[in-house]
Amino acid sequence: MPTIDNIPPTDVQKNIELLKYDLDNKIPSKKLDENLLIASWNIRAFGNLTRKWVSEDDDSPKRDLHAILCIAEIIKRFDVIAIQEVKANIRALRDTLKILGNNWSLILSDVNKGDSGNGERMAYLFDTRRVQMSGLAGELVVPNEWVKTASQEALTEQFVRTPYAVSFKSNHQTFILITLHILYGKKSSDRVNELKGIAKWLADWAKDINAYHQNLIALGDFNIDKRGDILDQTFFSEGLYVPPQLQNENVTRSIFNETKYYDQIAWFNGHENQPKLSMEFIKGGNYDFVGKALVNRDLSKFSLSYHISDHYPLWAEFKL
Repeated sequence: MPTIDNIPPTDVQKNIELLKYDLDNKIPSKKLDENLLIASWNIRAFGNLTRKWVSEDDDSPKRDLHAILCIAEIIKRFDVIAIQEVKANIRALRDTLKILGNNWSLILSDVNKGDSGNGERMAYLFDTRRVQMSGLAGELVVPNEWVKTASQEALTEQFVRTPYAVSFKSNHQTFILITLHILYGKKSSDRVNELKGIAKWLADWAKDINAYHQNLIALGDFNIDKRGDILDQTFFSEGLYVPPQLQNENVTRSIFNETKYYDQIAWFNGHENQPKLSMEFIKGGNYDFVGKALVNRDLSKFSLSYHISDHYPLWAEFKL
């Protein structure tokens, strides 16, 4: 049985070189003390792993060592990445960290129990040469005073998958990332309350001058169907800001449907009496791995989604 310590087969090595070349041309390079690259990626059912270079038809899960090499190659282009859909079984995550090497670390939440929680965790992977944790890590819990009726468009219960906030520091710049995965529900209106709840929470935090820090960046899978819909309006209702570059229709989120607007990276930019993020946004986008990752395998998009993901990673570059 191969392990990640074995030398990959020649065709796998060639595919990784193709992926590296494409990433070199599409993702900004890391520049010491000059820039910061933050990303978010919902990696589909990121749990167990089949430790073969190429999984077979009767293997479960389909994700194999070749896929993990591709995932790690994408992740290493960023300084810190928030990952959603990490499962209770973290074999794939552990192997990814091993491939990334000793300069990488992780922090993750406990498993969200219950059917709606889907057995998921939130995780951050980060390059310790560029980013360090700066002291704060915790899950966001709704105060009792905020529990209202659904008609008032606020939460009637706790977040199904608890948002996870962690503070980081890079080149004397402190910032707090808050990642979450909004419950999809049976219809889009089922997501309004959670979106309103997280927007209100972040707005209250940002206005609190006694908080740990006011440099807040929300990122993750918000399950927003399309630009300008009620979910999108709810998300922006408390002053959160997404730069136009990340709102561009060419920055797609789903490998199956280009119109979906699920994933976001957002912050407060001085609107609605909120403080302005102290880091300057340079540019951002998605990374389309279709036709680059596992290209030698001739997989359908459906199969590719279980090897890699059904979401593209979304990234933003900031000036330090």
